[in-house]
Amino acid sequence: MSEHSAPIRVAVVGAGPAGFYATDKLLRHGGIEVELFDRLPTPYGLVRAGVAPDHPKIKSVTRVFERAAALEGFRFHGHVEVGCDITHAELLDHHHAVIYTYGAALDRRLGIPGEDLTGCVAATDFVAWYNGHPDAADHAFELSGPRAVVIGNGNVAVDVARMLMLTQEELAVTDASDTAIAAFARSGVEEVILLGRRGPAQAAYTTPELRELGELQDADVVVDPADVDLDAATIAWLASDAADRTARDNVELVRDYAVRAPHGHGRRIVLRFLTSPVEILGSERVEGVRVVRNELITDEHGQQRAHATGEEEVIDCSLVLRSIGYRGVGIEGLPFDERSATILNEGGRVLTAPGGAPLAGVY
Repeated sequence: MSEHSAPIRVAVVGAGPAGFYATDKLLRHGGIEVELFDRLPTPYGLVRAGVAPDHPKIKSVTRVFERAAALEGFRFHGHVEVGCDITHAELLDHHHAVIYTYGAALDRRLGIPGEDLTGCVAATDFVAWYNGHPDAADHAFELSGPRAVVIGNGNVAVDVARMLMLTQEELAVTDASDTAIAAFARSGVEEVILLGRRGPAQAAYTTPELRELGELQDADVVVDPADVDLDAATIAWLASDAADRTARDNVELVRDYAVRAPHGHGRRIVLRFLTSPVEILGSERVEGVRVVRNELITDEHGQQRAHATGEEEVIDCSLVLRSIGYRGVGIEGLPFDERSATILNEGGRVLTAPGGAPLAGVY
């Protein structure tokens, strides 16, 4: 491209980490102008509103994004929702290419009776609330009861459990919203139970996040030793090259929690494995969760899956936070796969239809 050529204009939709990394790469290539759009008035996406407020080192990645925003050819358009304030077709009319990096905005639902009771909420809403996200400014959560149940075994589930157990001293050095800090100060929650449908070897959280639970000032971590009595297939998998270090380290840490003597703290986090919810109980609001005990079976592809045994119990609680993954949301005019809840694409190229041709200039 000669120095007199008109620059290539690219629209990037979504001002989170993916959007900024794409922007940085494009601008450093040269000869490109990038317009970054986000429905919120402020940038940084989940780094601002999804990372736990007691993880400032992770949030410091925004300095990288600030450097990208300072590059020549960059413009940010906040408070602009594509599909509402501007259409996909209009973006294409005014840009040579459009890159969609807006992530997955909705939580996945459990699909069980009672899920719509007051007090059964998405962990994403809870995270947005304690991070001060504008969409959650008027949210309120039932924190008066002594027990909360978190359904899921990923980092978000662990973050939520940890935030519920932080002391006021620990909260004071975070950037949690003032509203959340005040609500946590009034909280009556003394026990948080994390439910994982499979075993500790299959959990999705990472070891540093799991280790942080054991470093809380005023909460013990409790594990039933029976939950770390692994089945033969899991033991063989952990010993194989197929297992990664995180799985092995997680199992060892959970084993340590299982034999660790309680420190006499007033509150506790209980890690339960091989347990799935089958019904949220209550008349108008959450009063408990009916759960079933699982066993692991190996399917025809060699994957270990949870299989209900029929052994059930009821856990009394007043708050249920579901944290089992996310779903993307479609934009009008953009091909969308409802089954996978993702934009139809192959290798990042957006397709006209499943197995169809790529859309020119859309990624």
